Amino acid sequence: MAFAKAAKVGEIGEGTCKAVIVNGKKLALYKVSGKFYATADLCNHRGGPLSEGSLSANEITCPWHGGKFDVCTGAPMGGPVHKNIEIFPVRVEGDDVEIDVED
Repeated sequence: MAFAKAAKVGEIGEGTCKAVIVNGKKLALYKVSGKFYATADLCNHRGGPLSEGSLSANEITCPWHGGKFDVCTGAPMGGPVHKNIEIFPVRVEGDDVEIDVED
């Protein structure tokens, strides 16, 4: 595993999402119930930016066609999506949020 810094803890408020790039990969970073989660930023339906979607509890809704995913598990939750979105391990080291992205 090779964790890399994605953001500062204070940059992401509870119930919000932020687009980040880690090792050249576009990701969406979420804070849900005090814990951080990361998924691919692009919806697997038509490539919509999940980081620009609406987050309700642990469910992100793609702004383009309404596909919904569980940000904790990557599971599809509704709309035109049927496959899991890729998820990535996240940890907090000091004031940094780090994501493990394979090179």
